[in-house]
This record gives sequence, structure tokens and C-alpha cells, in this order.
Amino acid sequence: MTAHHESSCELPTLIPREILFGEAERESPRISPDATKLAYLAPHCGKLSVWVCTIGACDDRVVAHDPARPIPWCAWQGDSQHVLYLQDHAGDENYHLFSVDLCGGSSHEMTPGENLRCLPLAIDARYPDVGLISLNSRDASLFDVYRVDFTTGLLSIDTENPGDVSLWLADHALVVRGAVAQLANGSSVIRVRDDRTSVWRTIDEFSLQDGAPQFVAFSPDNQAIIVRTAKTANADRLVKYDVLTGASTVLFEDAHYDVTSVFVDRATDEIVAVGVLRERLSWHTLDAKFEATFAALHNIREGDFAIINASSDGNTLLVCYRIDAGPDFFYLYNQQTSEATLLFCNRPALLDHKLATMEPISYIARDGLKIHGYLTLPVGVEPRNLPAVLVVHGGPWHRDSWGYDPVIQWLANRGYAVIQVNFRGSTGYGKDFLNAGNRQFAGAMRTDLLDARDWAIAQGYADPQRFAIFGGSYGGYAVLTALAFTPDAFTCGVDLVGPSNLNTFVAAIPPYWKQMRAMFAERIGDDAEFLASQSPLFRADAIRSPLLIAQGANDPRVKQQESDQMVEVLRKNTIPVTYVVFENEGHGFADPANSKRFTALAEAFLAQHLGGRLEPAHPHEDITEYLR
Repeated sequence: MTAHHESSCELPTLIPREILFGEAERESPRISPDATKLAYLAPHCGKLSVWVCTIGACDDRVVAHDPARPIPWCAWQGDSQHVLYLQDHAGDENYHLFSVDLCGGSSHEMTPGENLRCLPLAIDARYPDVGLISLNSRDASLFDVYRVDFTTGLLSIDTENPGDVSLWLADHALVVRGAVAQLANGSSVIRVRDDRTSVWRTIDEFSLQDGAPQFVAFSPDNQAIIVRTAKTANADRLVKYDVLTGASTVLFEDAHYDVTSVFVDRATDEIVAVGVLRERLSWHTLDAKFEATFAALHNIREGDFAIINASSDGNTLLVCYRIDAGPDFFYLYNQQTSEATLLFCNRPALLDHKLATMEPISYIARDGLKIHGYLTLPVGVEPRNLPAVLVVHGGPWHRDSWGYDPVIQWLANRGYAVIQVNFRGSTGYGKDFLNAGNRQFAGAMRTDLLDARDWAIAQGYADPQRFAIFGGSYGGYAVLTALAFTPDAFTCGVDLVGPSNLNTFVAAIPPYWKQMRAMFAERIGDDAEFLASQSPLFRADAIRSPLLIAQGANDPRVKQQESDQMVEVLRKNTIPVTYVVFENEGHGFADPANSKRFTALAEAFLAQHLGGRLEPAHPHEDITEYLR
């Protein structure tokens, strides 16, 4: 499939890194349960902080701020008078839960302690003074359910993990009655119980190849449980299980693509719409009463939309519209009046610049498997024989999707053709495609990327002599394997927090990934010799292309050792490598100052080796103290 683009005779202006990688002006809005207020994240003193405002008024104010690190998440407590937020320390991903009163006062930590990780489980406006969270304070490898009294701050254990539960679900009375357990052989089961004191029983089992089921919600009457699962199908379907009998009913399915999104009506707790991410996100209504609402949402503006949250009466929806060549737009939609109100776009400075469009592509891999992806071509140049960058997503059990991405727009604006590939092992395309990546980290998953490179060259978009590979996490590993296994394929590489030795990587995974060890064994491998054969560290002497490696010192998933040991071997073999470490970061860069420093360095690196356009580094982007 060939993508077609209009060419222009004029190059766009360079989009400053400050606009692309600085903090959004506003993002992650949440409407209060009573529909009168908005909470959102926005910069304050250089860090993303929690702000609130009255809808329709100009009384925006900061209610929570951390001078050390951006706040990544916020939500309303059920009383519409308190906001909850999560924060970790220097990128360690040990998130603590905080509550802040809108009437004033400092934040109150709900989960005190060290080396623990909190995940909100059930925050419901019908129970404004209590909530449920998952917390691994008793055992670092297990998440128990705790009940939080927001009024007193009292934290008490609600449901103890027997040792194998990876996922919990509470019913609409805030009673934990659903659990997904991952067994030692990699299979999983759904367990349910009738009430808080009843014995757990298994209602279905799932093979490792089917993947673990994902909870959605209980039915409105609490007598059924809704899950996403690919059991007896290729792609994840929406399935309803009767809690008493275990009988299942398929509510929605697509033969080729996974169900990725589900909208639950806050007023009735009914599942009313399902989203399937094909090349673009498509919504399918299950309740005829919502057909008019979704038709209206589709027509408000261009882009793929998602309902972020809603008021407790279900009438007011907060909707995000995502496009490929511009910022996200957020609206309130009143279902009674059919009125849409624009709140804001998250990065208005982008509206002053010409961005590149992203187009779906597909190609046939060397073994005949169809691979999907996206192509973004620079504006203002003939799309022929361009310097190119293959950007590899992390996970690897994840997928790229259509929409604005600062890295993609940055590269396209600098003159590069950008190729993104949902190689085998990516999610979203059904379990057969996912399982085709098992034990293929440096095998067919790697050659799918090489086939994408060859496709871009054969289509005439890319110059084979000016082709880079760029990625983070698994994508960083893919950079290292591409340069080590096929030294002539790429001109240079940029690796962010990529594993170099699969044996040391698996040995150092966080304790709360313990239940996933069988899955890791199946998908990555479990034999030390095999893992070594898939590890670029042991082929590093074959690398000839220049490398840029970046690492967060506090990364809990890919330890700094992974980058240190690779750099040591490269330098021993006099292979050119630039290495930067950020002491206050984890698995990726949350601090915009670090993002701008890194991208300034990467931009100069790519310009040196591929010849793209360059915005010279500014004084605040100096990287000297981070070089290792």
C-alpha cells in the first residue's frame, strides 16, 4: 500500500522544541461528579500541577504542586470538594495517593510508607467518603485491596491477595467480587464471590495463548461481570459472564481487531458503546438511546474522539478529540440539550505551525504476514529519497495509533520521513498476531522492522544511506538488536532505556511483576542460553553505526545496568557511542527540562548523521552534566 501526499514548495518553520516537548498548557481534564467544576493538570513554577476551576467562570487556581516532579494523574473524589492525585519519587513508579481539599490546606497523603505502589481501584460518587485502592505494602510482589476513609484518612485492608491475583474488580456497592489470577503455568482464571464473606469460586479459565482477561465492570444489577477476552476467538471480544452460573454471552466482537475501549453510562452503569482501534478508532453503540449522542459527538469536529469521564448523573460528558496534525481539543457535551462547549486545546501554540499528516500503511513481511503501521512525511518537500527514521514502540505488547505524537512531529518537521510499525507481538490485532511474536524478540519481530525499512526504500520515500532507527524500552532494545544483528541496515541509532541483556533484564524485573513471569517465559524465553542469543550485548562487537543511548537512573523496569554494560562493551571496542543518564528520571523522561535536553542532543546527533534540519541547542538544554 502506497501513501499519497500533497507536496508544497515552501518548508515550514522549525517548530521549537519548547513547544513540542515543554509542558502542555492544560491537559488531563476531569469533570466533577456534580458537573460544576473542572480539575486538570497545568504548569505551575515549571512543573505540572493540579488546578481546578468552576465551569463557566475564570477562577482557575492551583490546589496541588510538587516542586520536585510533575504530577502525572488526578481525579475527583466523589464529594466534588476534594481532588485525588498520584505522585512517585524521581521516576521510581512507586506511586502514592494524595487528597487535597479545594477549600484550602495542604495535601494529605493517604498511603504513607516506603517502597509501595498504589493503584486506584474504585472511586464512586455514590460513596463520596470512601474508596478502594490496590496496594503492595504488605508484600512488594502482591497487591491487596485497601479501603480508604477519605474523611479520617484511615487505611484498612479490605481483601487480601492469596498470592496469585493480578487484577481486582469491585461491584457497584464497592464490594470486591471479581479477581483475575495468573497461575504458575501462565494460564489465568476469573474468580468471583457473592459477597464480602463468601468463598471465591472459578467461573472460567484462559490459556496463556488466549491472554489474561481484562475486567470492564459489573452489570448494573451486580449479577454479571463484563470482560474483554479472546477466548474462543482471535480478537478480544466484549463478553458478559453470569456470576452465579458462569454462562457467557458475547456482547460485541470484531474478527480482526481487539475491543480497546468501552463506555459505561454513569447514570445506569450500562455498557452503551464499544470502541475498536483499527487504523483509526471506531465506536459502535450497543444501546439505541445513545446512537444520537455518538452521532452528535462524531460531528462536533474532526478527529478520533473518546469520552474521558462524565458527571455522576451521566448527562454531562467530557470528550477529547485527537487529530494527527494538531493539539487535542476538549469539550463538554450536554446530552439533554445536545450542546457542545469547547473547554480548551492542550497545546494552542501548535496551531501556529504546519504539522505533518499521519497515514496508515501496510506491507507484507518476508514470511507472508501482513503488518500495519503509519507513515508521516515532512511538509514542504518532495517525498522522495528522504532521510528517514524508523520509530519503534515500546512494550512490546502495545501498538502505535493514529494521532498527534510530539516525537513524530518533531522528526517530520526536521525533514525526516517517519515510519512506525506495529510488528508482530504488538497488541490490537488479535491473539494470533500477538502470539506470532512469542520468543521472536530478535527474530521475526526484528525482521518485521527490517522489512518496514525495505518497504520505505522500495516505495521511494527513504534514502537507504540515511536511515536511522529510534526507540524506547523494547524500542530501545530493537535499536540495539538492529545495529548488532544487521550492522549495515541503519546509519545510526537512538536507544532510550532499552534492555541489552535479556537475562539480566528478566532477573531484575520489579517484584510486582512476579505474576507475569510465566508470561515472560512464553513471550521472551526462559532458557539462559536462548536469551543470551537474543541479547545485543553479546553481539556488540559487530556494531559499526554511531549510537546515542539515554537512561533514567531510577528506572524500575529497565535498570541502568542494561545501558551501562552496553556502553562499556561499545567503548571497549571503540564504537562511537554517546551516553546520557538523568539522575531524577525513571522509565522515560517525565521532566520536560530533561526531554528538551535529550531531544536537543538527539536532534544534533541525527542532523550529523542524516543531514536533517537543526534547531541549535539553547543554554537551558545543555547536556554536559548528564554525559557519562
